[in-house]
Amino acid sequence: MDLKIINTIRTNNFNDERMMEKISDMWKSASANLNEIKHEGSIYGLYYEYESDFKGDYTLSVAIDGDDGFLITIPDETKYKVFTVNKDSSQGVFNTWNEIWKLEKDGNLNRTYTYDYEKYYIDGGIEIFIAVSG
Repeated sequence: MDLKIINTIRTNNFNDERMMEKISDMWKSASANLNEIKHEGSIYGLYYEYESDFKGDYTLSVAIDGDDGFLITIPDETKYKVFTVNKDSSQGVFNTWNEIWKLEKDGNLNRTYTYDYEKYYIDGGIEIFIAVSG
């Protein structure tokens, strides 16, 4: 899968006091860019370049399916566990990430920390794809 990068930040969930502001600003800027080009497909929140585990620094990008511009290629053989987000909750994405982190802490999710992504579908559905081993 080739994803065209629209906007990117580097942050940390636990040690960056501006994390929420950075993420919010990144999405606002990316949304403006996508509106300009009249993008009508799915949008991705792509997590990669992990420093370590979920407690370390990582890169987050807004991306779309693409074949030109700055692309990141996710290997086809990557295995994912998919989590469906409750889109009726304003905290749905946050709650799903908390579920993912708990599963990992409890030893029930073996993440590879390569490429994870949130996929925002045209119909409003959201899924989180977590790269796993095996």
